[in-house]
Amino acid sequence: MTSTASSTDTRQSQAAEAQQPSWQQRLRRFGYTAPPRTDVRDRLVPPYAEPSPRLWATLGLRHQVAERLTRWSGWGGPLLVTLLAGLMRFWNLGSPKAVIFDETYYAKDAWALIHRGYEVNWDKNANDLVLQHNGHVSVPTDAAYVVHPPVGKYIIGIGEWMFGFNPFGWRFMTALLGTLSVLLLCRIGRRMFRSTFLGCLAGALMAVDGLHFVMSRTSLLDGVLMFFVLAAFGCLVVDRDRARARLAAALPADADGVVRPDAHTAETTRLGMRPWRWTAGLMLGLALGTKWSGLYVLAAFCLMSVLWDVGARRTAGARHPYAATLKHDTGFAFLATVPVAIVTYLVSWTGWILSPDNGKGGYFRNWAVTDGKGGNWTFLPDWLRSLWHYEHEVYNFHVHLSSPHTYQSNPWSWLVLGRPVSFFYESPLPGKDGCPSDAGDKCAREVLALGTPILWWAACFAVVFLLWRWAFRRDWRAGAIACGIAAGYLPWFQYQERTIFFFYAVIFVPFLCLAVAMMIGAILGPPGSTERRRVIGAASAGILVLLIAWNFIYFWPLYTGTSIPIEQWRSRMWLDTWV
Repeated sequence: MTSTASSTDTRQSQAAEAQQPSWQQRLRRFGYTAPPRTDVRDRLVPPYAEPSPRLWATLGLRHQVAERLTRWSGWGGPLLVTLLAGLMRFWNLGSPKAVIFDETYYAKDAWALIHRGYEVNWDKNANDLVLQHNGHVSVPTDAAYVVHPPVGKYIIGIGEWMFGFNPFGWRFMTALLGTLSVLLLCRIGRRMFRSTFLGCLAGALMAVDGLHFVMSRTSLLDGVLMFFVLAAFGCLVVDRDRARARLAAALPADADGVVRPDAHTAETTRLGMRPWRWTAGLMLGLALGTKWSGLYVLAAFCLMSVLWDVGARRTAGARHPYAATLKHDTGFAFLATVPVAIVTYLVSWTGWILSPDNGKGGYFRNWAVTDGKGGNWTFLPDWLRSLWHYEHEVYNFHVHLSSPHTYQSNPWSWLVLGRPVSFFYESPLPGKDGCPSDAGDKCAREVLALGTPILWWAACFAVVFLLWRWAFRRDWRAGAIACGIAAGYLPWFQYQERTIFFFYAVIFVPFLCLAVAMMIGAILGPPGSTERRRVIGAASAGILVLLIAWNFIYFWPLYTGTSIPIEQWRSRMWLDTWV
């Protein structure tokens, strides 16, 4: 009897295996395993992980207190991590009291935008005058040719409007957005991993990343772009959960209360207006209005969101998920993102549009009534034709920008930190500008846009882990994180001859931190692991996290412009290309 039952089970197992798609069978040799078949509701909207009761027992906490802590930790943990990040970013924010690197463009452009509505040409000695007179300088009226949209400069200008035209004022908003991005990442990571710990870990890793830290304390556009890209990603993740929850609620349950796949429901259910997707469109429009590289992110995120809908309908039981998604979701997905982003972009130019077209307004504002007279497009408003001409000229500038720069780098070297960017450098003598009087030799005072090395080198392995996890475990989280990295990173490879810099990589730093957090989660071990496996995993993960934190502390002087003896500075130049 036992032998017959065993052979029957074997035949059933073989039959079930034969029913698997051929690609699943082929990938098994590389480690692919199909996800376990559970209640469809739990597969559409997985529950959040809760701490083990053994943890609370070890800490001696009552059940009621443990429940309250678990409930509060969803916001309490991220807020604590954000508080730490904010304290570091706002500490001595006005130092160096100088116009460092490209602040020479964006700080003054921001001040002009909030006073004139368009950028202006400043005198060559404007930086010195601004610092000497604490920003109390007259704003020119002669329009300047600039090559980036205005949103990021308006953001910087808000800080200047509140705190003055000084280093603290023009760095305030980038520090604020850098701090808030840590909060966003904690919450996004928590929602994706269904783990408060891993979400907070991802935010903590970004809090101690050197590149994110430096960009949060410098009034450049890339930190603003990173914030809007991350916010858009977060909105889409929330939208994914809400849409899947709506689909799960529509599925019928059997007599035992178990939700089963249903083809009709999966292919006909409408998922509503989806306000989070519209909000994502707004964030993507603000990203595009900060730097044009946001356009690649817009395309990648739109495709990713639609593929999520396909996956949701397939999980719910749709026999033709692509057709169902095309019929019910794709059109609304397009309307909620692309037109919203375009309208947001156009609205961001309001100051330029409202400026005079008689030669006393923004650059090229009078093009349609002078050089642009005639043609086939005169039925369009003059401001729109002038703006289109301006954008065309800016495109030509970006495509053909090839002026050599000391700190330019090839994107192939970014992940390994091949060539960071020095934003500021001075060599104070002993006893001056923070240089110890007993230093013996001169000191070095630098602000170096350098990612925390151990974090970035760990991220190289994490990216490989992501690709494996996505390809052979069909893990949507790995695919989403990889999409964020690819959208911010891969487009730069098509501009091999263009002058580009490592700090552009800050746009995908949040996704690198998510990747490392996900890899650390795998190191800790899956649920049900043996105690020995858990101990080894926890020790290994703990050592890695502590090394990253130490590495950030070690390079702190180079991130903050703190004077250190020249020998200590040299000891931190781990690669010759960092000098």
